[in-house]
Amino acid sequence: MTTESGSTRLRDYSADSRILYVSALAAGLGAIASVAAWALLEMIALCTNLFYFHQLSFEEHDPWQSAMRWWSMFNPAIGGLMVGLIARFLSPRVRGHGMPEAVETIVFGGGKVQPRVAVLKPVATAVAIGSGGPFGAEGPVIVTGGAIGSVLGQLLPMTDSERTVLMVAGASAGMAATFNCPMSAILLAVEILLFEWKPRSLVPVAIACVTAGAVRRLLLGPHSLLHMEATHSPVYHQQMLGALAIGVCAAFFAMLLGRAIHFSEAQFRKLPIHWMWWPALGGLGIGLGGLIFPRALGVGYSTLQEIISNGTQTSWKILAGVLVIKSLIWVFSLGSETAGGILAPLLLLGAAMGAALGHLLPEIMVGSWALVGMTSLLTAAIGCPLTSAMLALELTHNAGLMLPVLLACMAAYAVSVLIQPRSMLTEALSAKGLHLSREFSVDPLETMLVSQAMHTSVFALPQEATVQAAKDWFQSLQGRDLRLHWQRVFPLVDKDNRLVGMLTKHQMRVAAMTEDPDAPLLPYGVDDVQVLSPFHTLKNSAATMAESKITSYPVVSSDGKLLGVMTIEDLLRGRSKESQREHDRSRVLRLRWPFGHLPQTEAKTGSAVPAPGSPAAQAGKQEDA
Repeated sequence: MTTESGSTRLRDYSADSRILYVSALAAGLGAIASVAAWALLEMIALCTNLFYFHQLSFEEHDPWQSAMRWWSMFNPAIGGLMVGLIARFLSPRVRGHGMPEAVETIVFGGGKVQPRVAVLKPVATAVAIGSGGPFGAEGPVIVTGGAIGSVLGQLLPMTDSERTVLMVAGASAGMAATFNCPMSAILLAVEILLFEWKPRSLVPVAIACVTAGAVRRLLLGPHSLLHMEATHSPVYHQQMLGALAIGVCAAFFAMLLGRAIHFSEAQFRKLPIHWMWWPALGGLGIGLGGLIFPRALGVGYSTLQEIISNGTQTSWKILAGVLVIKSLIWVFSLGSETAGGILAPLLLLGAAMGAALGHLLPEIMVGSWALVGMTSLLTAAIGCPLTSAMLALELTHNAGLMLPVLLACMAAYAVSVLIQPRSMLTEALSAKGLHLSREFSVDPLETMLVSQAMHTSVFALPQEATVQAAKDWFQSLQGRDLRLHWQRVFPLVDKDNRLVGMLTKHQMRVAAMTEDPDAPLLPYGVDDVQVLSPFHTLKNSAATMAESKITSYPVVSSDGKLLGVMTIEDLLRGRSKESQREHDRSRVLRLRWPFGHLPQTEAKTGSAVPAPGSPAAQAGKQEDA
């Protein structure tokens, strides 16, 4: 008799010593991702100087700071053509802003990325942004860091889960190095990339982000990305209501941007030209928008800093240019599937939205509504409220605005999940026919034991049973469809009720067809029986059945005594409990005098729900053989 895989000793966590090995690799990966982020920022500065200042320099400039001429509008088109050529002849994985591709690889691809993506993606991004593309560097850095982690995981003997953890560690470390935000990067991994909350994944990711943050300080300095004075004044209820209003507006603005992007993508797919030319065509739109509003070109960190510094005092020309021109060329260029990130543009658009709405709201301090707007729009667009709230703190080192920022992020999150079936990250996956749920919950099969779901009323046979017992059982079921009977295995037990053998329903039928009724029944079955423990979870039982392709198991105690039989139908009880918890509404408490008398449990449907432990409840728990 053998017990199937899965320990009967239940634990809170499934981690083992491999977590230390993966964490050590993640630490080195964090340092490499930080260097990759620094290299990408340097390449963007180099390309910007080449395209707009016609000099070989790594000094940081914005495209709009150059002497813009009418021919400058062709710079983004040239950059887009270069991106298209890289994608066409080297790797099509350089297209897009990176986040949906990373999610697809993590969830559906086993964490396997082509090694050349780690090199080509930052090169294509540097060309796209340096030529004036209105993108951020964080998305491609996430892809690059993830690709490095994936390659490392492919070079070493690892499971798909461990390889995925290394990929996420590299990706989140890339974001930590770009924005100098290790804590936000960890939360981003939890909310968007990992799709699990386990020590085996969280610990390596956190170590990678911390390492990336430390190395980033050596390469780019310890300063925050945005400068903002600390908030010392109290936040009153009027300002909290204002934050709530901005969060709601951000949800609808994100929905509008998302639909515009999907419309733009659909129109590009209708073009009668190869997709290699799409980024060049998108670059023409960028160049035209740059002639109208030059600040729309490039990443726009300087414009974001200006809005944060001036708040509602920011000129309407800048706010309108960002909200209209920047939005249009960003949406248009994303539809062309060029290379570039979406986080920085969302932060800039959100800041402009918040500063514009701030004219109607009571001021907290200069730049407060811009900060609230940029984090709430990011939340609504990609569904990461905790990441966005922490990002506000790490980008500005201003903890005094955490309450309105957190309220706005949660309001944006709540409204966006109601009005948008998909976020900007998962809509592309849905278009490919892939479904991905963004909700995390306790698996009901993890909380229910075999002892709570198994059949305890079982037709078992004594060890010395003969073929006549099989004949008698089939005789008792005459007139009934045997396929509908729940019992598929028939245990054989000794006088102490210990399991000594088992027959399947087919073996019982073969025995019943034997002419000798006095022949022993045990030789028709097996004596080396695979069993389940009553302390197995239903999740372990489901895994055991999936691996063995056996759908019924005897359940025995530690001393070998038969306790019941577990079938695949019993696994559904855990799922049905989850459905009941989500949909069955009942009143638990009752009001006493002077309010009258109500029954203790009253379902809204009008049907009575049996109390736990009542005979009615027990009657539905077991089936008679």
